[in-house]
Amino acid sequence: MIREEKQALVDELSEKFQSHNAFYIADASGMSVAKINEFRRLCFNRGLEFKVYKNTFIRKALDTLGGDTSEMDAALVGQSGILFSKESGNAPAKLLQDFYKAQNYGKNVEPKPAFKGAYIDAGVYVGASQLSTLSTLKGKNELIGDVIGLLQSPAKNVISALSSGGNKLAGILKTLSEKEEVAG
Repeated sequence: MIREEKQALVDELSEKFQSHNAFYIADASGMSVAKINEFRRLCFNRGLEFKVYKNTFIRKALDTLGGDTSEMDAALVGQSGILFSKESGNAPAKLLQDFYKAQNYGKNVEPKPAFKGAYIDAGVYVGASQLSTLSTLKGKNELIGDVIGLLQSPAKNVISALSSGGNKLAGILKTLSEKEEVAG
């Protein structure tokens, strides 16, 4: 591969890093071709992309992100494939966990593809222990929905109180008017 081809690959990877708010690094070495194809199919079905890159290309592309990505160096060992996600930072983590469950990995067996690290909205997460935490992260749309729900809650309570209070007031007035008629 000549220098221009290598630079084109780094530029392509840099563009992907810029256009995706989240990407995960995983090691698929030791997986059969059939298992890798099954994993890629699952990625495609969930709107994710999985592609293998050389660690040196990944490092050079990470340098273009502008933030401190030196923690990711721990993940750039051995074979590295990248899971790209545009929508949600937790989608790749959920996909990996679902794939692990479907493969029935035992407790003493390292699941493949092995999670090595993630970059989500300028946050760096390294190590397999981070995967369960990442799967519980809420996506942008989920957080917006929560905020809207919180903002609507007080208004709903006021409207509910006013409407139920109005019914109570009408009931009290009706009862009082009936008492006046009986008394008069």
